[in-house]
Amino acid sequence: MNQPQRAAAFPTDRVSARARRCIAPLSLVSLMALAACGRAPTDDILRGGIPAMTDLHQASTLPPDSVRTVARRDFGWRLIYHPARAPAGADRRAAHALCGLERRRVARIERLPRLDPRADPGAAIIDIICA
Repeated sequence: MNQPQRAAAFPTDRVSARARRCIAPLSLVSLMALAACGRAPTDDILRGGIPAMTDLHQASTLPPDSVRTVARRDFGWRLIYHPARAPAGADRRAAHALCGLERRRVARIERLPRLDPRADPGAAIIDIICA
C-alpha cells in the first residue's frame, strides 16, 4: 500500500491532530459552562435580619478552636463551646456579639446541662436570649 492509499485508509492521523488542537478550547468552554450552573450568592436572610452568608462562628468572637456550634433558634441563639479553650467571660462577649447581629441587647444567658457528656467532652451549652 503506497502513502496516499494509506492516508485515505487511515485518516485518524489528521483527525487526531485536529482534535488535539480543539480539546483545550472545548475543555475550557465546558468548565465555564459547569461553573455557570452553580448557585449564585444568596440573598437569604435568617431570622433577626442576619444575612445567611454570615460566618456565625467568627461572629461569636470566640477563639476558633473553642467554638463547636452556633445556631439561630426561635428564642435567640444556642452556642456550644469549650470554656477551657476560651478566655474568661467569653460567653458574655459572644452573647453581646450575636445579639448585636440583630441589633438587640442580651436579655439573659442560660446554661444547659449536658445530656450526654461523652458526646463532646468538656463542651458547654448555653442559650442566649436577646431582648
